[in-house]
Amino acid sequence: MFAKEVYSERRNRLKKEMHSGIGLFPANQEAAFNYPANTYSYRQDSHFSYFFGINHPGFFGLIDFESGEEFLFGNDFELDDIIWMGPQPSVVDQAARVGIDKTRPYADIASHVTAALQKGRMVHYLPPYRGETAIELAKLLGEPVNEIRADASIDLIKAVVKLKEIKDALEVAEIEKAVDIAWLMHTTAMKMAKPGMIEQEIAGTIEGIALSHGGPVSFPVILSVDGQTLHNHNHGNVLKTGRMLVVDGGTETSTLYASDITRTVPVGGKFNQRQKEIYEIVLKANTETIKATKPGIEYREMHMLAARTIAEGLKGLGLMKGNVDDAVAAGAHTLFFPHGLGHMMGMDVHDLEGVGENHVGYDEHTKRATQFGTAYLRLGKKLKPGFVLTNEPGIYFIPALIDKFRSEGQFKDFVNYDKVETYKDFGGIRIEDDVLVTDKGHRVLGKPIPKTVAEVEETAAQSREWLKFPGVF
Repeated sequence: MFAKEVYSERRNRLKKEMHSGIGLFPANQEAAFNYPANTYSYRQDSHFSYFFGINHPGFFGLIDFESGEEFLFGNDFELDDIIWMGPQPSVVDQAARVGIDKTRPYADIASHVTAALQKGRMVHYLPPYRGETAIELAKLLGEPVNEIRADASIDLIKAVVKLKEIKDALEVAEIEKAVDIAWLMHTTAMKMAKPGMIEQEIAGTIEGIALSHGGPVSFPVILSVDGQTLHNHNHGNVLKTGRMLVVDGGTETSTLYASDITRTVPVGGKFNQRQKEIYEIVLKANTETIKATKPGIEYREMHMLAARTIAEGLKGLGLMKGNVDDAVAAGAHTLFFPHGLGHMMGMDVHDLEGVGENHVGYDEHTKRATQFGTAYLRLGKKLKPGFVLTNEPGIYFIPALIDKFRSEGQFKDFVNYDKVETYKDFGGIRIEDDVLVTDKGHRVLGKPIPKTVAEVEETAAQSREWLKFPGVF
């Protein structure tokens, strides 16, 4: 938790953006694992945490955008709870820690909302992503639950995106803590990528590193020798020489700020010639687009730069052919690079996307593309100082996609399908860093994680060591 002034200032900035009505900010509730008293590890709603800072269920925040009043609704723990949980802070104490002096019992939120509705005041809320939150909002507002998400406040969405997309120094420091833990996760995975290992052993080890350093993983670990499946959460394969292991993982700090890093390592620690050739193309796409990242440039331009770099590299290997610019304009590169270059990152690994990707990654000046592959780009708009984003180009040989495009006669002027057929057993490669847009350019966040061929091979050649990583929290 930050100092109370941080949360007060955030709420004050929001009040300057919103001029009427009230804003509702429900905390996440507990989620049952297999019966009511056995719950998943608690994860607070990021928006509630951003403005109200409390990392417990059973709260509701309310801001009156006209009077300026701020309320925290919640109930003190009873003796039965304290027996199981130990002493707990009061609602008043928790409110004071985030700069709020008006507290009410949780049930009183209903009367406050009803009073606002009866006066014809706007009740603003963000789109819920959990069913129980949607049900609670539906009850408060007297609306069908299936209409709640669609009726979320566009004005509040825009205001929250405007505030949260720009990261201040405190937030950047938290993200760098998370990246530094990811360094240990990924270097450990590199050292463990030996023939005979089962993916689950590595996935479990690096998730344990995240947990042992203060936070859970920021998303379910993607770890597989079948890297051609972009989000592969199956961890049952046995590692064999000749395969490559794609590891996409990160962690969260106690304040919910995330890291998101991907590295690809050859099983056994040594790239063969074919792997090295493809890897170097992906690495160049990563480094060249990072170099070009600066304020005022559309991130979609960075995506297209990555696409041209990949197409040019694949042409050099005889996998693509023809004019590179024409190939990219036609979308031929999407056979190998079918996703976007990156996304916003912050308190969520896909920061703010719960309110709608187009509200976060696009605006009135930059509209989302409709072309296959390019349409998956989550962030396309002009970059501003304070944006934190991922840069994650990749090359994948997806047999089903190769078969589809070839059978349909797509991109036959740009793709050498006969040679591509020989790569169906290749898998995929992705390299990802977390990047801060600065006033004049950019900065790659955190302790540098090995990514050149030489660095990856050197790290993978080391034996696994149980390293302590002091000073993170």
